Amino acid sequence: MTTLQSVPALGTHPVSGSLPSRAETREQLAKATYDLLVIGGGILGISTAWHAAQAGLRVALVDAGDFAGATSSASSKLLHGGLRYLQTGAVRLVAENHFERRALSREVAPHLSNPLTFYLPVYKGGPHGAAKLGAGVFAYSALSAFGDGVGHVISPAKAQRDVPELRTENLKAVAVYGDDQMNDARMALMAVRAAVESGAVVLNHAEVTGLRFTKGRVTGAELKDRTDGSEFGVSARLVLNATGPWVDHLRKMEDPAAAPSIRLSKGAHLVLKRTSPWRAALATPIDKYRITFALPWEDMLLLGTTDEEYEGDPADLAVNEKDTAQILDEAAFSIRDQQLSRDLVTYSFAGLRVLPGGPGDTSKAKRETVVTEGSGGMLSVAGGKWTTFRHIGRTVMNKLAELPGRPLVDDMEPISQLPRKLPLPGIANPRAVAHRLLVDGPEPGPRMSADTARHLATHYGSLSFDIARLANDDPALAERIHPDAPEIWAQVVYARDHEWAETADDVLRRRTTLTIRGLATDEIRARVESLLARKV
Repeated sequence: MTTLQSVPALGTHPVSGSLPSRAETREQLAKATYDLLVIGGGILGISTAWHAAQAGLRVALVDAGDFAGATSSASSKLLHGGLRYLQTGAVRLVAENHFERRALSREVAPHLSNPLTFYLPVYKGGPHGAAKLGAGVFAYSALSAFGDGVGHVISPAKAQRDVPELRTENLKAVAVYGDDQMNDARMALMAVRAAVESGAVVLNHAEVTGLRFTKGRVTGAELKDRTDGSEFGVSARLVLNATGPWVDHLRKMEDPAAAPSIRLSKGAHLVLKRTSPWRAALATPIDKYRITFALPWEDMLLLGTTDEEYEGDPADLAVNEKDTAQILDEAAFSIRDQQLSRDLVTYSFAGLRVLPGGPGDTSKAKRETVVTEGSGGMLSVAGGKWTTFRHIGRTVMNKLAELPGRPLVDDMEPISQLPRKLPLPGIANPRAVAHRLLVDGPEPGPRMSADTARHLATHYGSLSFDIARLANDDPALAERIHPDAPEIWAQVVYARDHEWAETADDVLRRRTTLTIRGLATDEIRARVESLLARKV
């Protein structure tokens, strides 16, 4: 691996078409009055900003941390209909989820999602029988119009050929169904890019320190740029609070007497090195309502999730020993011990599900989206599922159109007239992109490795060619960041100049997979920070 000292000018010059500087963006935000200010750069805020900009509104989006820096990059990485919802009779919900999943994976973002076969093992003494699960996966696939094949039941021996680490003791049968998988941080970043291409102005690492009021109405926010301490403000006709687990914190800025509107559920995950190839995922029933997943993801194995009520400060969220033990113990129902060694764990993360307020077990709570209006006119949106983020954006837009006095209607296109399946940037056939990357390398010069080509194609789509051009122009940028990961240094420069990366964690945790692979060494972190500091 090339050392930092040997390439002192690496990434000094900005990429063509680079983003405006933070100072320029702050000035742009401060000097205009926006139709809509979205506070919160998780997927719900991003989707709303994207749809609002498509509708012709002047939109600003800010976040105190990075885009998708909290819960939106701490999901189970699934685009799914929600098999467990059939247990509660939510047939219509599952069908709607499937519609959104298929739209994303086939038309909106086929370059960022991939189909994944799921095996649902049926053990002697388990919470469900083979006949019930077989009928369940058949119904599940029917609600998806059999677009992923027909849900059915196979023998344990056949399942073990695809998942060698599957426990077969007392295994009676295995039900099969299909869903899709993604890298949630990459999907969110592409949605931010789509919002900007539609006209939105965005800024991450910009913390709201207070709200602006005009005659008792919320008309903007005061902000502090966390990167340099600069303070500025944004004025808006309407403010949307999409801060996820922090939604009630912002509501109290509007009205100190505001009652809590949500409750939080903690979902923890572990990432492990794989001891053998996995050609399918496992979805193992733990009880009547809960399923634990073992998912082949980014050449690793993703285990989880937990579902436990959380009452602490969202900023203090972390995976603890109890979470780790629970995930490994539950995984052991269907996975052999050699795959569950703690020595294989490379990373752990947790997110907070935002649920409607009220009593009851969080594992049985509906993942519904709630839109409320505060005493100062600020709208707050909370809850929902990653799979339905486009639908949530449309739902919020419909709410904007129905506000008393209809303040924004004259300035926006009706949501019904917007494209229903507008693709995310970079849309392309990832296999074709990977092939092009492999055959179109520099002459003379080394060809791109196959795993790097596949990685770029499935995380950037056709935008991979911009990264390849960086690597072709500067051979140092074509080198791997770490020998055991497919990423190359050109991705860091690209993240800096095109993807709003400001910190090493922005790059290593969310724009690349170095952190989740356990490869974000001190040396690599220092070199990334050096590259980020060279932004022109």
